[in-house]
Amino acid sequence: MKVEFAPLSVPLQRRLQTASVVQWIFSFLGLAQCCTAAFIALFFTRFWLISALYAAWWLIDREKPSKGGRRIHVLRNCVIWRYMRDYFPITLMKTAELDPRQNYLVGFHPHGVLAAGAFLNFCTEASGFSMLFPGITPHLMMLSLWFRIPFFRDYVMSGGLIPSDKESASYVLQKPEGGNLLAIIVGGAQEALDARPGSFTLLLKNRKGFVRLAIQHGTPLVPAFSFGENDVFDQVKNPKGSWLRRIQHQLQHIMGISLPLFHARGIFQYSFGLIPYRRPICTVVGRPIPVQKKHRPSKEEVDQVHQKYLNELSKLFEKHKSKYNVPEDSHLEFI
Repeated sequence: MKVEFAPLSVPLQRRLQTASVVQWIFSFLGLAQCCTAAFIALFFTRFWLISALYAAWWLIDREKPSKGGRRIHVLRNCVIWRYMRDYFPITLMKTAELDPRQNYLVGFHPHGVLAAGAFLNFCTEASGFSMLFPGITPHLMMLSLWFRIPFFRDYVMSGGLIPSDKESASYVLQKPEGGNLLAIIVGGAQEALDARPGSFTLLLKNRKGFVRLAIQHGTPLVPAFSFGENDVFDQVKNPKGSWLRRIQHQLQHIMGISLPLFHARGIFQYSFGLIPYRRPICTVVGRPIPVQKKHRPSKEEVDQVHQKYLNELSKLFEKHKSKYNVPEDSHLEFI
């Protein structure tokens, strides 16, 4: 006899979707601190052996994040990510096929406040990455400091996250069998300080390291723009030159991460809180830009490919912006 389960009620679905987003935010804003505190606290209890054994494992396994990480498909396919997808909702759209015999370097734009689209589309299967791009294994780069936190490092590696350094990127891109995709949020933490609804400012004009990396490995460049990424949070005004912006830049230089003062809605009310607005995010992946391999590209060669990338990214934005309620007179601004 086949047992059928009744569909979840709309209020329950909404609560589960909100809970999944809360869990995602907490995992990056609070879980790291909790993992560190638990690791240290266990040394002062009768369970000290857990931390001692993990410390030994950590030492043995210290190179794993820069060697492609350790993804866990059960966690990538966890149902909680599908609830998170439906909360906004978040979708992934391809405009061209990717050959699984090649490796690819994807530039993701914009960063947004918490890079929700990048995380869900490349670190989980909620938006169906494996079905859209069969034979392609995605990796997403993240600040290296997160991989120095006990227990938390294993959590972020499970989704395909790797440290944002040249060694980690090269390991993924130089695999001769192909089938790897490396996504880099080019604007980084600094771009998050300009993330607010209606903003299309990208920190990209002088960011050319990812282009040089693609040329050195002969890896095609793929532009990707996430429509709606900047719309899910409001941010306290911090124009360049203001005291707030100067403090944020100083903290970024000290800690390596930016601290945008963002706000949106609450869990039980909609006027103020840290829960993102329910606004759609659609990540559009463009077509690959062929790159000729050269171990030591000149500045002129890097500039030429970089300009080609900017042009393709602009074309991608202009072609699809009308589908996502972007005003006709809005265009990308590169700074």
